[in-house]
Amino acid sequence: MIEQQERETIELLRRIEANQQQALAAQQEQLALVRSQMERSERAIAESVGLQRLAVARQSQIRNVALPVVLLLVALLVYLMVRWRVFY
Repeated sequence: MIEQQERETIELLRRIEANQQQALAAQQEQLALVRSQMERSERAIAESVGLQRLAVARQSQIRNVALPVVLLLVALLVYLMVRWRVFY
């Protein structure tokens, strides 16, 4: 009877070990998936930051060109208004 209990205990321990190995394999698969997702997210974030920097640089360039043009146009408009005596 004791031998029967020992065999059952050994069989139970073997099943527990097999279940633990399956759980460990599933965890390793999930870890690999999470790592690949993290790498993909990091690449997307890096690309986004690069595009934002490019957009800010272009905005600065446009501002450096557009602002003087607008000021020149306003000055010309005031000149024409004074010349044609729009102000009384």
